[in-house]
Amino acid sequence: MDRGDLANLSAFVTVADQRSFRAAASRLDVTPSALSHSMRQLEARLGVRLLNRTTRSVSVTDAGQRLLEQLRPALGQISDALEDLNRERSRPFGRLRIYATNMAGAGVIAPVWQRFLSTYPEVHLELQLGEAPVEALSSRPLSQSVSRVTLLRRTQ
Repeated sequence: MDRGDLANLSAFVTVADQRSFRAAASRLDVTPSALSHSMRQLEARLGVRLLNRTTRSVSVTDAGQRLLEQLRPALGQISDALEDLNRERSRPFGRLRIYATNMAGAGVIAPVWQRFLSTYPEVHLELQLGEAPVEALSSRPLSQSVSRVTLLRRTQ
């Protein structure tokens, strides 16, 4: 499949739905002549005529209809996959490391961590509790500076 095939196939579906190059071009935000050229290229590449054109109308050939029946669900799946990806992009994921004092861990983090993890299941929280200043972590081994607690989500 060439790079432009997906765009041309999607444009073909729009032309077939609109039954007009002008309406389809307007919907796709291209010129009617550019859209017509794309359809001619697609037909030449596939070696089959997909659209019947007259000066006043556009209709789908039998081969075009068969292609449409397979394209619509496929393009719908691609669209759904991209929407899912966009939804996932807007949700936080990955590792969140927090260094906090014992008091902050008990008073601030502990009361909300379970709700946070259930709201954002793709986030893995590592909580490090201790009283040493953050600069001290680089000069002493971790085990001497903090007590480390890794909070893991139970798999269900």
